[in-house]
Amino acid sequence: MNWHTSTFEAVLKELQSSKNGLTTDEVAQRMQQYGPNQLQEKKKKPVWLLFVMQFKDVMILILMVAAIISAVVGDLKDMIVILFIIIINAIVGFVQEYRAEKAIDALKKMSAANVRVRRNKRVEQIAATEVVPGDVVLLEAGDMVGADLRIIESHSLKIEEASLTGESQAVNKSPDAIKEEEVPLGDRVNMAYKSTLVTAGNGTGVVVATGMQTEIGKIAGMLQEKEATTPLQQRLADFSKKLSFIVLGICVVLYFIGILRGETPANMLLTTISLAVAAIPEALPAVITIALALGAKKLVRKNALIRKLPAVETLGSVTYICTDKTGTLTQNQMTVQEIWQYEQWGLTIPEIKKEQAMLLVMSLNHDAKEDQTDDNKLKGDPTEVALVEYALQQEGYNNRWENDFPRRQELPFDSDRKMMTTVHAVNDEFLVITKGALEAVLNICESADEEEISAKSDKLAEAGQRIIAYSCKLIQQLPKEGDMEALESDQEFCGLAGMIDPPRPEARQAITECKTAGIVPVMITGDHPITASAIARDMGILQHRNDRTVTGIELEKLSDEALDSEITQIKVYARVSPQQKLRIVKTLQKKDQFVAMTGDGVNDAPALKRANIGVAMGITGTDVSKEAADMILLDDNFATIVKAVREGRRIYDNIRRFIRYVLACNFAEILTIFIAPLVGMPIPLLPIHILWINLVTDSLPGLALAGEKADVKVMERPPRDPKESIFAMGLGFNVIWVGVLMAAVGLVTQAWSIHIGDAHWQTMVFTVLCFSQMGHALVSRSEHEYIFRIGVFTNRNLIGAIALTFILQIAIIYMPFLNKIFNTEPLTWKELGTCLLISTITFHAVELEKFIKKRMGTI
Repeated sequence: MNWHTSTFEAVLKELQSSKNGLTTDEVAQRMQQYGPNQLQEKKKKPVWLLFVMQFKDVMILILMVAAIISAVVGDLKDMIVILFIIIINAIVGFVQEYRAEKAIDALKKMSAANVRVRRNKRVEQIAATEVVPGDVVLLEAGDMVGADLRIIESHSLKIEEASLTGESQAVNKSPDAIKEEEVPLGDRVNMAYKSTLVTAGNGTGVVVATGMQTEIGKIAGMLQEKEATTPLQQRLADFSKKLSFIVLGICVVLYFIGILRGETPANMLLTTISLAVAAIPEALPAVITIALALGAKKLVRKNALIRKLPAVETLGSVTYICTDKTGTLTQNQMTVQEIWQYEQWGLTIPEIKKEQAMLLVMSLNHDAKEDQTDDNKLKGDPTEVALVEYALQQEGYNNRWENDFPRRQELPFDSDRKMMTTVHAVNDEFLVITKGALEAVLNICESADEEEISAKSDKLAEAGQRIIAYSCKLIQQLPKEGDMEALESDQEFCGLAGMIDPPRPEARQAITECKTAGIVPVMITGDHPITASAIARDMGILQHRNDRTVTGIELEKLSDEALDSEITQIKVYARVSPQQKLRIVKTLQKKDQFVAMTGDGVNDAPALKRANIGVAMGITGTDVSKEAADMILLDDNFATIVKAVREGRRIYDNIRRFIRYVLACNFAEILTIFIAPLVGMPIPLLPIHILWINLVTDSLPGLALAGEKADVKVMERPPRDPKESIFAMGLGFNVIWVGVLMAAVGLVTQAWSIHIGDAHWQTMVFTVLCFSQMGHALVSRSEHEYIFRIGVFTNRNLIGAIALTFILQIAIIYMPFLNKIFNTEPLTWKELGTCLLISTITFHAVELEKFIKKRMGTI
């Protein structure tokens, strides 16, 4: 059936639906018939394949070559151990990748769009994936269309279809049938398509296609989403490649040195292969993915839904948070404090006394609806609900007004006009009512005393009240629907409503925390500048003499150069448009600031996309703003942004902890094996020793470090420069000197043991290196604080990992069958005590470094 050529009545009949939508039973039946409303995703790898894929890693392949060499030269014991380590590595890698994939899938499901449908004769909000053909979908500005629809009703409905047609100009929609059959998609004005965006007005449509049967589904076809990697992962992948070449060079040199010293080629080949495997931190990308994915999962519990994984990494770099006021800094529980009716108002409305005028316009001009499921309480925009509830509670209100003044037309609120207009029938005339920002309403009024009205408005604003202005007029006939010029002009000013939205107590604390962390909070609001300034001062955003409040009109007059020089002093933007938000973001970024920007409307999308971290409102936000954002606030609370920044800093710190720990350990192994033959000593470790140390170092302790709690002072230091290298702030130097120290400890142990004729020297070097790395894991928990100050047992996972490694190492030393596998010999209690004592050198040296830095004031 050609949906666009049929009348909507015929479409409803064909789909066996009605304007009231479907019933629960019909939905269940159709869901079984058509399946979920989602595009075909990239085919998921089965679990068994995910495990098999672990063996395609370059390092695993090298290990397999080592196992084959061992078998060829007749060393079956080494072959079995190497294969065992390969399987353990594969299991660890599989578990890491599986957990990360599951966490990311969970985040995707949580960030899926919702739609409003009419089912069982009432409006319900459901996930877009649950929509079926025949469902009646309600559309309004800010929604993303969830399926292909045939329009049933349109009230100034405009939809931007660039994702489908490439045309960015929004299309006016109409329910009328189109006669021509061959009409391009962009000209089918009675259709709405999946993944397009409602930019204005409202309407309803019946679902005609879902999932892969939609127009966007047909185009998607074989296209699959490419998995994105974070900037940090890209930088570290590049580092790993460079490190691989360096390590391979060292291995070649070591191989020939060993041959010259009389070692067998097979033994040297196994040693160099094992060293290459140990030196390259192949677990790094997996640990980073897990840290980011689990961090994002943790943030959901704190009401911050991360839509794009790189945002977790970059949160710690935020220097500016530009936030909306209503509902984000405040409680979004608007209450009308007082109303003021303009004394010179002279419009005569049939059967309405002059003193009832404000109550009439407040009770008619709104989109609040009665919630049938909650004792008929009003639901909708909190501002509108508060205005209507106030009118309903006043003595002069008449509950017949809604029937006596039926609505005939509506111009929905628009952030550019800053007004909403409704048209109501009254006898043979029509009453036009407009509400909105004072400046906008005054502009459409003919003979209002602006001086008197502004004086009253300022008085209300100085008390921290938000001002809503009303005006109205009577017209003889209805203009063409959507004709703003005819409706929003030549009106009479009616009055003002002063409202207050109390600040969130936790937002005050969050603003203080921001300032301590070197982050500048900026308020952006549509409120009157006096109201905005009063609340900003109360919350601590405006504190210093140089802090300024700028209005949208003033911002418009500022040249780019002037704004560039003044922007760091501006802490409050009042009466600004969404387009000006974009200019604010660009200007701050030009000054090398890292900006988080909040938004909830359609027109906020460009600013959210341009911001370094776009933050959409989960409760009041439109689908468009959520789609453009990196993060969604599930509670619309400013304090949640600050919690997310804190978590972002913690995650980045943990990634640094893991890198510092693993690279230092790997560097120590390289130096130990490389330097020993250069100074005339035998190679201190067998291939199996190297592989064992690598296994216990990179797996459990490394993962435990990735889950470390945040430093106490994590929000007392300035934001991280996003361009800064991962090795900045002394990490690279720390890796080198700790690696050199651990290698020196191992080499001195070897030299001393050989000197005194200790036959167990190799087992001692093996044990000292293993225990030294566990000690280093313990002190790697913080770059700044002593381990005993943060608490030895505050990271139980790490303590468990170290304890398990210690027990396994003791078993390797003292259990006879493991002696044979690992070529170790039981140590005397004196030798074991010596190894334990020597192993603490690295631990104490790193703690001493912290002490020296504290004394020097560098941390």
